[in-house]
Amino acid sequence: MSESALSPQQLAEACADAMFSRDGASQGLGMRIESVAPGRAVLTMTVRQDMVQGHGNCHGGFIFALADSAFAFACNTYDEATVASGCSIDYLGPGQLGDELTATAEERSRRGRTGIYDITVRNQRGDEIALFRGRSYKIRGTVRRLEDTAAGGNA
Repeated sequence: MSESALSPQQLAEACADAMFSRDGASQGLGMRIESVAPGRAVLTMTVRQDMVQGHGNCHGGFIFALADSAFAFACNTYDEATVASGCSIDYLGPGQLGDELTATAEERSRRGRTGIYDITVRNQRGDEIALFRGRSYKIRGTVRRLEDTAAGGNA
């Protein structure tokens, strides 16, 4: 199917497939893409023993990584290479060993080269674990053709 024949949903899915195939970090943490749509992504991750810190909860860095990955997949659904220009996170509750964490990323604004995305991380009971806000910046290149994309950022 030609690029122009792809619907926005098909393009979002193709971008997610291409990114995930190269994303050793998300794969290594056991993240799974549950769904993507233009400007939106839902990723899950199970809290493993090697993700638990000294207080017996999921280390915040792993929660951040899940939210950051959901952010990356959401802001790259248009086949325009996009990276993070900044982000923040607020932790609302702990993740526990065995929890199934779900990060839902939603586009709030996308204008010119910049965007704003809100990501909510919840456990399997629906309890909010963290709120993450990411700011994106569009760079040169496309998502599906890595060789066309300039290096930079995390998103």
